[in-house]
Amino acid sequence: MRSDDDSWDITTSVGSTALFVATARALEAQKPDPLVVDPYAEMFSRAVGGDWAGVLDGDRPDHDLKTAEFGAHFVNFQAARTRYFDDYFRRAAEAGVRQVVILAAGLDSRAYRLPWPDGTTVFELDQPQVLEFKRRVLAEHGAQPTAERREIAVDLRDDWPQALRDAGFDPARPSAWIAEGLLIYLPASAQEQLFTGIDGLAAAGSHIAVEDGAPMPADDYAAALADEQAAGDDARIFHQLIYNQRCAPADEWFGARGWTATPTPLATWLDTLGRPVPSADVDAGPMIARITLVSGVKR
Repeated sequence: MRSDDDSWDITTSVGSTALFVATARALEAQKPDPLVVDPYAEMFSRAVGGDWAGVLDGDRPDHDLKTAEFGAHFVNFQAARTRYFDDYFRRAAEAGVRQVVILAAGLDSRAYRLPWPDGTTVFELDQPQVLEFKRRVLAEHGAQPTAERREIAVDLRDDWPQALRDAGFDPARPSAWIAEGLLIYLPASAQEQLFTGIDGLAAAGSHIAVEDGAPMPADDYAAALADEQAAGDDARIFHQLIYNQRCAPADEWFGARGWTATPTPLATWLDTLGRPVPSADVDAGPMIARITLVSGVKR
């Protein structure tokens, strides 16, 4: 279970969810018609090895990522989400933004795989052990970023705005922010703090993109949590890592503070991209139905 001062590396607690997502992106890249190809995702999974490499090699057909009820839809979800935020960053770059902030960067490889314009700086914020793992794996493969990349080892429950400024971020210049796969791992108070920090540092013309999600009904969450705890080591650990809270819908929060924020339900985005939307009685259905992708610009 989470605590106020917990931390993690790439194979434990919240860090392991980044590895789960990276493996899903690597599985998407194996398809004949991928929505997006992240060539670094497989590097991360194979660097850890074990089940993560086994999933990619087809040696773990029983793994959660290989199931029809959950895995197939989760891989589609990650592909669609990645495509949405990749497109968002391209629009921001075309608008002249040259400061990019990736909150809870995890195994995000956009500093390496997107074609950033000259003069772009990408700030990556996350736990120190997560950033160290990513840096080591990419260096071992000779990967070079396509923009200036600056790591900021900080917990987002702490004073990350000051850490960002100390790393050279200029609040007077427009910036592009992303909170992808993050909010569910923060209590509502920390979400509010995060949004307030973004708004306070973002100059006019800045861009924001958020993966937002409505909390699970309380009874459903309690039941899922109890099932995970009862299953022990055999469980897909997820509900024990999230707070199941939301300070406010992201489009409403930012919209009330001078941003033009547009919500796109994940199910709508999947349908737009030609990927199936699971029904409510499928394992992944309720999760996908709760998620909204939000992007906007500060007036």
